[in-house]
Amino acid sequence: MTTLTEKLYKEAIPELKEKFSLKNDMQIPRFESISLNVGIKATDSDTKFLTYLINQVSNIAGQKAVLTKSRKSIATFKLREDTPIGCKVTLRGKKMYEFLDRLVNISLPRIRDFRGLSPKGFNQSGHYSFGIKDHSIFVEVDLDNVVKTFGMNISIATTSKNKEEVLYLLKKIKFPIK
Repeated sequence: MTTLTEKLYKEAIPELKEKFSLKNDMQIPRFESISLNVGIKATDSDTKFLTYLINQVSNIAGQKAVLTKSRKSIATFKLREDTPIGCKVTLRGKKMYEFLDRLVNISLPRIRDFRGLSPKGFNQSGHYSFGIKDHSIFVEVDLDNVVKTFGMNISIATTSKNKEEVLYLLKKIKFPIK
């Protein structure tokens, strides 16, 4: 069974090839991965909150989250080496398309006063990044048992070489960019 996003992407391939006059099928921009990153303050690194954070991000992504730790001590930030400072998940393949489908069709419309994502989130290598301030927009979060709300950064990596190709690809899968 294919997701709506996969279906839209496969329908958009001939249009992408024609619009950007690509000669080879390997030049067509594709989605490589989606990464979810959550950062916390070093003072919030108690075990109860860390397990809650990992469970919530794992539920949202559909894949086990990995705890990230600080690499070195920084005294001005009251940060010590090997202190937990967040968690991350990288999605590829089928899980990536399923997450993208849920994000576009269910979660992003649940943001209050949502009018679309900023078109300024593109970088030079053809990736798009944006942030979410509240994790409770996802359906997988049980709103009765929220200990503390947190935000996350979502990065969509593609094989594209420039911003125009990525923007066209995201518009074709109905990604809500202004």
